[in-house]
Amino acid sequence: MPYVNIRVAGALSREQKEKICQGVTAVIAETANKPKGSILIFIDEVAHENIASGGELLQKPGAGK
Repeated sequence: MPYVNIRVAGALSREQKEKICQGVTAVIAETANKPKGSILIFIDEVAHENIASGGELLQKPGAGK
């Protein structure tokens, strides 16, 4: 059973999550020859302030430094 964990900065809409899950499931099912029902996807939405790149915390989109 394939497990996929996707971490994103900020929040996604339900529609965005559904589209991501459908696409990832289709690729894994086709490439790994696994039944779609056996593929589990976990989406973790992480606050921008909990992610750093280059030693600096990420800013929310539209927020200035």
